[in-house]
Amino acid sequence: MSIRVQKTFEALFALEEIRGLFRSSLPTGFNAGDDAAFHEKITELKSIIADLEAGTGTPKVTKIAGNIDIRTREEESLNIQPIQAAGRLTTEARKAIIAYGDGYSTCDACRKPFRLDKISKPGIADFHEDLAKWLNMDYARVVPGARRGFQAVTSTLVKKNDPVIVSALAHYTEFLSIENAGGIVKEVPLNEKNLVTAESTAQKIEDVKEETKKMPVLIMIDHFDYQFANEHEIAEIGKVAKQYDIPFLYNGAYTVGVQPVDGKRIGADFVVGSGHKSMASVAPSGVLAMTEEWAPKALRTTAMVGDITKRKFGIKEVEMLGCTLMGGTLLSMMASFPAVKERTKHWDEEVKKSNFFIERLLAITGSKVLSEYPRKHTLTKVDTTGSFDTVAKTHKRKGFYFSDELSKSGIVGEFAGATRTWKLNTFGLSWDQINYLANTFTDIAEKYGLPVSK
Repeated sequence: MSIRVQKTFEALFALEEIRGLFRSSLPTGFNAGDDAAFHEKITELKSIIADLEAGTGTPKVTKIAGNIDIRTREEESLNIQPIQAAGRLTTEARKAIIAYGDGYSTCDACRKPFRLDKISKPGIADFHEDLAKWLNMDYARVVPGARRGFQAVTSTLVKKNDPVIVSALAHYTEFLSIENAGGIVKEVPLNEKNLVTAESTAQKIEDVKEETKKMPVLIMIDHFDYQFANEHEIAEIGKVAKQYDIPFLYNGAYTVGVQPVDGKRIGADFVVGSGHKSMASVAPSGVLAMTEEWAPKALRTTAMVGDITKRKFGIKEVEMLGCTLMGGTLLSMMASFPAVKERTKHWDEEVKKSNFFIERLLAITGSKVLSEYPRKHTLTKVDTTGSFDTVAKTHKRKGFYFSDELSKSGIVGEFAGATRTWKLNTFGLSWDQINYLANTFTDIAEKYGLPVSK
């Protein structure tokens, strides 16, 4: 670990220990013992800051709570891990974690009607309204990950043995949400380009009608799938859903938070996004938005009454199980939101950087792109069987030689040992970082005698 990164963490930890003194003292201030401990910690902090400034010193803290490693991946490396890139926290989100990490910190000023989306301090109620407006939907709720958004919708619409249309590239959580509700998955086949089209979706609806004698109760389609990050005919599929009068769930796990999403223009009845995958938020977090038409069902409030106590909790929303995200998880999403909204305006630049890197990768003879190309996303599935894997066949470290070489240059996130088919994500990297990444791949190829076209 870089000594400056090490000392940065030690300084942060020392400040947290000072903060702990305030938490354990009386509201009236420090007693003599507290004051002595405070000044001792300040002296320690000054020493750490001096080492940080000079880039000197030795590591004093290597573990958290005795057995948890300090995570420095984002400070010391370029992280191209496919599901981590767009979930990287903003500086403001990290500040929010410091201030609101306590479990029920969002509930400090909770008043009747005692519901998360009604809390005004901090501005959680306004945040819910802003989310809906940003996605051009009528209502929005924060949920513990995109999967819980799927679950809320399927538990609302799907009954036992009801058919639900999904993509042949659908995420496993879509399957589980349907199974949990008792439904049956019906997959839309892919065309020769690994794309889901409106035509094939319409045909699948007809096939399901013929096979089951029932209309599908829901269509769930990913805008960009998780396997190839190919862009599917999402708006056209939305039109098909309207023609058949079937509710349409737009899976924006890889779009909401990185590119503009207009739910009503797409024709979505529901929009689901992932906070920790694409909205620079702490996991587990996500968003579920919907149109006015579906709010009475998907956001229904409980009508249950206790048989002995006669208790009622009528304001609580059943599919949300009451309140959802609390503490630092929600506040990280809120703190990142201004930056997230801004970055979606620059999606074209992110895609341009993605294509620049892929072009450089393809210059290494034998490398291929399995995703659609040119790229329309920063997540890409590549095939280096004909390039880097040819070295792995005879290298004593096998495919891990490639991980070793990338690691030496400070690049992490590719699947350890993978030299055949694997995925990477360039989202959020600067042009300097993109160039460094591309040059590193070229340097590794040249080191091992792989032909590189100029």
